[in-house]
Amino acid sequence: MSPTITALPAAGPPGLDDVPICDATTRRARLRGLLGHRDPPPFALRLAPCRSIHTFGMRFPLDLHWLDAGGRTIRVDRDVGPGRLRACRSARAVVEVPSVERPVRGRSSRSRLSWRPS
Repeated sequence: MSPTITALPAAGPPGLDDVPICDATTRRARLRGLLGHRDPPPFALRLAPCRSIHTFGMRFPLDLHWLDAGGRTIRVDRDVGPGRLRACRSARAVVEVPSVERPVRGRSSRSRLSWRPS
């Protein structure tokens, strides 16, 4: 992990406990997002403040979990491929989750995400 991306101390989100969430701590880290990874990384990235993202240069699709000011999911965009723009006017943050199937406690599909600030 780069010095501008730090692991969050909070527990994993409901249903995605096996996916650590990291926080982009600088403007540059938020602009870069998950770019530069050849393969999906083993973590999700929270970008805040953020109301829009781009996937130009990405090599894998993302699930975008848009969060309100309280950290609750207000919208989820699934499998957003490379070369796309997405925005959510009412969002205050977004969590970029590599869009890959992962086992979720007895289920095979992805679940809803909620992030609680510490």
